[in-house]
Amino acid sequence: MARGSRGALRVLQAEVLIMPANLTPQYLKAEQAYRRAATPEEELECLQVMLRELPKHKGTDKLHAELKQKVSKVKKELQHAKSTGGKRGGGLRIPRQGAGRAVIIGGPNAGKSQLLSSLTRATPEIAPYPFCTREPIPGMMPWEDVMVQLIDTPPITRDVLDPTTQGLIRGAELALLLVDLDRDEGIDEVQDVVNHLAGTRTRLAPTSYVDENDVGLVYTQTFLVPNKSDVAGAAERLALLHEFCPYEFREFVISALHGAGLETLREQIYCAMDVVRVYTKLPAEKQPDLDRPYTIRAGGTLLEVAEMIHKDFAAKLKTARVWGSHVHDGTHVKGDYVLHDRDVIELHI
Repeated sequence: MARGSRGALRVLQAEVLIMPANLTPQYLKAEQAYRRAATPEEELECLQVMLRELPKHKGTDKLHAELKQKVSKVKKELQHAKSTGGKRGGGLRIPRQGAGRAVIIGGPNAGKSQLLSSLTRATPEIAPYPFCTREPIPGMMPWEDVMVQLIDTPPITRDVLDPTTQGLIRGAELALLLVDLDRDEGIDEVQDVVNHLAGTRTRLAPTSYVDENDVGLVYTQTFLVPNKSDVAGAAERLALLHEFCPYEFREFVISALHGAGLETLREQIYCAMDVVRVYTKLPAEKQPDLDRPYTIRAGGTLLEVAEMIHKDFAAKLKTARVWGSHVHDGTHVKGDYVLHDRDVIELHI
């Protein structure tokens, strides 16, 4: 083969290796749903959509094989559970609730349980010794008229990462990475958390995304949360943290025990969920129900809310009226109308 031909071949091979997956919106939506799936049946449905929507070229051959293996595995687990009448294995499952999910992670004794207790009504065991939390503990954080699910997790160390914790991080809208400012070791321990996750398929990043060149690699939006800001030496340790760990994560310095910085953190946790609130009104009523809004991801449509209310509403929806900041009051819209925060909808079937 001529030298020029060999060079062209190497270029072609390199292009194949870095070829992006060119994922469709349908695939990305199914992938996000898969990360949030609460049951094996939901996992299977999402995986099948992902497999169907994945573009077929050399750059996605490996992912095709991985998805097929996952589909086969979930089918076998479901069949086994059906034949034995038992439950599927694979660790603790925490049903998703509220407007989204934030997972509290960190090294030993960083104050994760205290933060959960301070932001929610949950009552985890709180003790001044490491590894007090042995399994994930959920709680619901109020913000205005909605709730966000927070989950306290066991410590992550250089050598220890519970698979359930990794799955929770992978499926969360946000990870809260706590740093212990009360001990010099806190800086080393947060580095251990980041480094351990960096060696897995679930990693921390300033924003959530899927690597198009390696779709099994998922990055979860992360806030850096230095905790115990009111203890002696906290300011010096925070300066060292900035010097030795220049992470690009958004930072919120707090005292989980005494409340400093918690209201700002609470608001930003909600904002990170990237949702809008939608209220409903019955045709015969003059006022909408403002007590329990539906929440959907920003950019979501009227049809998505109809599906949340009842499948029949989505199937039989003819039109709807909308009251909100982007339309005249009572405007008639179709199912593809993109909803905005605090919209009021009246569905007609």
